[in-house]
Formats: sequence, structure tokens, C-alpha cells
Amino acid sequence: MKEAYAQQFRQPFRQRFREPFREPFTQYYTVKQIDNSRLVRPANPARAQDFWKRVAMGAAMAAGLLLYAWQHFECIQIRYQIEQLDSQQAKARELNQQLHLEVATLRSPMRVDAIARNQLGLTVPVPGQVAPVDDSNDGVVAQARAVGLPSRP
Repeated sequence: MKEAYAQQFRQPFRQRFREPFREPFTQYYTVKQIDNSRLVRPANPARAQDFWKRVAMGAAMAAGLLLYAWQHFECIQIRYQIEQLDSQQAKARELNQQLHLEVATLRSPMRVDAIARNQLGLTVPVPGQVAPVDDSNDGVVAQARAVGLPSRP
């Protein structure tokens, strides 16, 4: 029923709309050149302020991120350096122990005695061969004196 009612109103409109187009006619289209080069959109100060706020926030966030990354990588580099220094310190301790052992071996009285007897041909001193030294305080003490550097011309 609704469709029949709507059909009554549509039919006359369709006929009226199509009737003028059934006859051939000539149409002219004109093109109007519009020059908008002189138009300037007014600047919105609130928008510009919002833009610069966002740029500043982005720059601050980027700077913070770069600072964090720099500190993180510096920390990693320092950890590597600490590990390297610990390794060097362990090697130095081992070398120090070896050198102390070598010094103790070289200072051994038995070794010194063997070298003195075999290589140098020394013997045990006979009583009376060793003369005691007087313990007098008449010794000469060296004195330090300032030495001036020659002046340059």
C-alpha cells in the first residue's frame, strides 16, 4: 500500500524531469578562471602556539631518549673497561708472585754460598782475617746544593 501511494507522487516528477531532455538542445559550458593567489589564510595564533609546544615536547623527549641511550652505552663501555682492568690486575698479581718467588730463590743463602765457593772461588774466612770497622761519627755527609739552569738568550 505504501508503495502504491509513493508511486503516485513519483510518476509525475519523473515525467516532468525527463521531458525537457528528450529534445536535442545545445549546451554551452563556460570556464571561469579563478585566481586565488592573492588569498591568504589568516594565521591562527592558538594553532601556531600548539605547534611549537608539540615541537618543544618532541625535542625534549628526543633529548631525554638520547641522553638515556648515551648513558647506557657509556655504562656498557665502562663495564668492558673494568673487566679488562680486572684481567690485567690478575695477570699483574700472578707476575708479582712469580717475581717474589724468583727474588726469594736468588737471595737464598745456600745459593749465594754455592756461587761464592764454586764460581768465585771464595772460602770461609780464617779467624783474624776479618777486621772490625770503627764506629765513629766522623763521617762525611753529602750536602745538596741548588743548581741553577743557564738562562736562555
